[in-house]
This record gives sequence, C-alpha cells and structure tokens, in this order.
Amino acid sequence: MPLAHHASTVPASAANTVLLVDDEQDIRELLALFLADLGFCVLTAADGAQGLALFKTARPSMVLTDIKMPGLDGIGLLQAVKALSPETEVLMISGHGDLELAISSLKFGAADFITKPIDDELLAHGLRQARERIFLRAQLRDHAENLERLVAEKSAKLVELERRVAARQIVEGLSSAMRFVKSGEGGAGTLGQLPCFVSIHNRERRIVSANALYRERLGEPEGRESWAAYGGEYPEGRGCPVDEALTSGRAGSSRETFQSVDGQSFHALVSTTPISGGDGEVSMVLEIAVDLTEVERMHAELVASQRRYRDLFDAVPCAITVQNRQLRVMEANKTFLHDFGASLGATCFEAYKHRAEPCPECPILTTFEDGHSHQAETVVTDRHGESRNILIWTAPLLDESGLVEKVMEVSTDITQIRQLQDHLSSLGMMLGSMSHGVKGLLMGLDGGMYRMESGLAKGDLEKVQSGWGTVRHRIQHIRKMILDILYFAKSRELETAELDLRGFALDLANLVEGKAAHAGIDLSCDFGQAHGCFEADPTALSSALVNFLENAVDACLSETTGRPRRMGFRVAAQEGRAVFTITDTGIGMDREAKEKMFTLFFSSKGSKGTGIGLFISHRVVRQHHGGIEVASSLGEGTRITVWLPLVQPGKPEDKPEDKTGAQTGVLAGAG
Repeated sequence: MPLAHHASTVPASAANTVLLVDDEQDIRELLALFLADLGFCVLTAADGAQGLALFKTARPSMVLTDIKMPGLDGIGLLQAVKALSPETEVLMISGHGDLELAISSLKFGAADFITKPIDDELLAHGLRQARERIFLRAQLRDHAENLERLVAEKSAKLVELERRVAARQIVEGLSSAMRFVKSGEGGAGTLGQLPCFVSIHNRERRIVSANALYRERLGEPEGRESWAAYGGEYPEGRGCPVDEALTSGRAGSSRETFQSVDGQSFHALVSTTPISGGDGEVSMVLEIAVDLTEVERMHAELVASQRRYRDLFDAVPCAITVQNRQLRVMEANKTFLHDFGASLGATCFEAYKHRAEPCPECPILTTFEDGHSHQAETVVTDRHGESRNILIWTAPLLDESGLVEKVMEVSTDITQIRQLQDHLSSLGMMLGSMSHGVKGLLMGLDGGMYRMESGLAKGDLEKVQSGWGTVRHRIQHIRKMILDILYFAKSRELETAELDLRGFALDLANLVEGKAAHAGIDLSCDFGQAHGCFEADPTALSSALVNFLENAVDACLSETTGRPRRMGFRVAAQEGRAVFTITDTGIGMDREAKEKMFTLFFSSKGSKGTGIGLFISHRVVRQHHGGIEVASSLGEGTRITVWLPLVQPGKPEDKPEDKTGAQTGVLAGAG
C-alpha cells in the first residue's frame, strides 16, 4: 500500500490534515475513508517508523495512531511527534484496553484515547475536540500578538513624548545660559531662528524686540507692555514673569497662559533671564516661551492610551503576568491578582503552585534561554485552594539591544474543557481496563471451579476448600471492581444501614492488620471512644477507608531513612460525628501532592498506582456528607482525618465537580 493516501475532495492543508498510523490494513483503509468523509485530508502509514517519516515531511496538525505496532509503537511515535511539534494533537487507538499504556500516553501528552472496536461518534467527537483546541491556541496566539503590537505602538508614542519633554528642558537650559544677543531689524537673525516665542524687555517693562514666531502668533511686539500677551492675567503688569525678573534680579520659570492674535488661549512654559548693564543693574530681560499645546495633547493622548491599554490588559479573560529572569511578577492584570491572590514581586511558582523553587521544564525560563514563544499545560492552585488546569503561552519582551528583558505569560483556564475530556476518555479507559481485569479474574474462577470439581470427584475435601477459597477471593475482587465502576459512573446510590462504630472499626483493622504485620509495620489501634452506632453504607465506606489504610502501609514501606515504621488507627464518636484518624511515619507529601491527591489519575506511586482509589474514596466520603482533612510534610509522615455525621441527613447531593477531584470539604495543611 502506498505511504500516503489523500482525500481528493479536501484541500491538502496541514491545519486540516490527519496522519493515520495503524499496522492493520483493513482498519487503516476503513478509518481513512471515515476521516475523509468528515472533511479531513488523510495521510496513512503502516507502522510507527513510516508514520514518523511522513510526519516530518507533511507536519499534519493531528495524528491518530494505534498503540500496539511492530517496531516503533504508538507510545514511541507519540513521544517523537511531541518532541518535534508539541502543539500537534495525538489521539491513541488500542484494542488491548491496557490502563497503564493509556495513562502513559496521557502523561506523554496524548489528547485522547480510543479503544477498538472504534465508535465512529466517539472518534468524530475526539477529532472535533482536537481541532477546537488547535483553533483556541491560534486565537490565543493572535490575541497575544495584538497585545504585543499595542505595547510597541504605545511605547513608541511614549518615546516621542519623552523626546518632546527633553526638547522643553533644553529650551529651559538655553534661557538660563543665554545672554543678550542683538537681533537685526524686525527681529531677524539669531532670535528669529529660535522655534519658540523669544522677546527682549527693557526696564520700563516694554517689549524691545521679538522673533518672527512671536510676531506671527502674538502680534507686533515693539512698544507693547511686557504683560500684554497674557491677556488680563496681570493688571498693570505686577507679578508677571518679566516684572519678577526685574524686581528680583534672578532667572525664573513658570507656566503661563498666552492669548494669540486670533483670541485663542494656550499654555506655555516661560523662562526669563535678567541681563545686566554696565552699571551692574538689570537693564533688560530675555523671555523665552515654549508652546505646550502639542505636549499637552500628546500627554493627554498618552494617558488615555495607557488607560485603554490597562483596561484591555485587565479585561482579557486570562491571567497575564510580565516576569523577570528571577520569575518575579513585575506586572499583572486583575484576573491574575484576583484568582491567585498574589502581589507584584512574588514568584510565579509561589503564586501558582506554592513551591519553593521553579517548576521543572519551566516555559518562561526556556523563553529567556532561546528567545522563542512556548506553550505548556499544567495544574495550579487558586487562592481558594482549588485545582485548575491552565494552558500557558509565553512571549519574549525585548530591550533596545534585542535581548530578552522580560517574558509575558498568558494563562488560560481550561478546567471545564479538561473536565469534559477526562470524563469521556477516562470512562473508556476504565471500562477497557476493567474488562481486561475481569478476564483475568474469570480465568481464576475457572481454575478454582476446576479444583472444586476435581476435589468433589475424588472426595478430596482439602482440594475442594482450596478451590472454594480461590473462587471466593476472585468474587470479592470482581465485586470491588464493579463498585469502582459504579462509583465512578455515579450510578450507585448509597445503601445506608445502622452500624456499630466499634465493630466496624475492628473489621477495618482486621482487613489491614495482616498486610501491616507482613511488612513489619507496628499498627496501633485506639477504639476506646468508638461508642454507639452510626449510619453509613458499609461496603462503600469500608472500601474508601481501606484505601487510606493501605496507602499508609505503602507510605511506610517507601520510607528509607531508618525511622521506625508505625501506623495509627483511631476511631471515635465526637460531637455528632464518626471520626476516623489514620497516621503513619512514612515519607509524607509536599503541598503540591496534597492538593492533587484526590484528582483523577494522580498517583505518587508511579506505575504501581492507578490514581483512581483516592478519587473514589473522596467521592464516597462526600456522598456521606463528610469531609477529609490532610496534614503532611515531606519526611514527617501523614495524618488523614475522615469524618461523617452519625446520622445521614438524607439523599446526598449530586456535586458535578467530582470529575476533577475538586477539594470541596477537604483541608490540606502542613503537618
């Protein structure tokens, strides 16, 4: 089959092109026809190596690839494509339902995960979402470029204004240094060439001579009173600039209002310099006035432009900051200041993630290094402690030498987009993974039933009991797996019952006691205040609390400093609540891990964790109208307190933010 297949009805543009990579020819041809019908230009490749070569040549905006392929597999192709073009949207296809591969592909930047057999509607939806993200990034880039252009225009006007102010200062300096220069008849010569109103006044406070501009704008000067040009501002001339210079014998400067020959008033900066005669007395005064009309107009325009720029800066529905090389926020708009509660001068990693050092692969530092714009997506925490998914775009701000002086960062909140995407993709991934797990459990059931049948046939009771133990163990696993699916899909209501608090606590301790003892962990239980009864769904709540207990065991096993491995489990009835407190001397968590621990697919255990258990535990506690408090520090262990009312108030409210693990009812503090 040829390396590339193009849909003839669609123009071959990279923005509308999908690269399809699958080692099964039938699926490849069928998907190519489907994508062409959707309006895409389709490029196809039979394996990862061919797909990578074709990507380097055509640079399509989207890639649809199978995971399991000979040679370069889908994960390798995903990493290679993201290294070449981080903005390319990559959708993964797998017929194996492998959750670890799915999570790996998402961690490497995959946009979506589609399982075989492929649902046309899901695939079309995923491609539309990918194309919308591409369009959104293009829009953000255009907005940022427009902002940059506006900044450049206003900066140019500011420079021009500074030049005009500098010119005014030069005129002031000239007026102080200048001495009497005799002009030719009619004000020609040196005085006539100065670009300002220049006049010479005698002791009688009358104008002796003036330059051409003075004559043109203020009328014929010879013989006129020195204060005539000011209109009626100075009756009899007392206190006018020339009078002050003659009286004090010192140079002066003031802002005055002139009246032109056409009756128009304008402001001018007037400088006067007394000129001494041979007797040492002031005989004349040199007056130089600069028209401030243009300066005032430019200043008003600059102020208005700055106000419009600031309004635009604050009105953009994104968090915008300007940062220096130390990643300190030098400028910020209202959205950033309101959403994250940071002040100017704070570092971005403190404001966004409460870290003590810059984030790995920081796009701002990368922009400082190479002078190019970069994009990244990350999870941050706002001023209320809630997690947000944001898309970051950086742009260099250059100094006069063309070097990167500061970097502008535009952060767009895409939490709702990620909620919808996570809801759709995680459902598919979970169902695929669960079906794969059920297959293994069914094989275990077959083995257990075979041993039971064999034992019954031979009258071997021990073999029958062994087989029944295997069957019962597998049934428990299937039950827990189905409950996880139901909790995630929000299709299971609580089946509450009145439970003995102490008995429930003893059952939980028995479930984890064996695992703790086997790991050499000292488990201490305190049920002295576990009096009376409480209402709860025993199966759901037991599963949720066992997750916390098993995580405490894993945390102790990960502690390598030699400290004693201890766990505490305390249950008490306090102030109308059932309170479960779990402590450990494990490795602990930093603030970022605490804020993300109830987020779907977040796990600090690497490949050993799925990131689902604590997400579901958090939901179960909230269904019981309870809350969770987390106190932990790195190297100092963790304390988790789960509480719920002794009597359930009624049907739990349906709170939609669960899909992102929002921290409603959860307090994460330092231990």
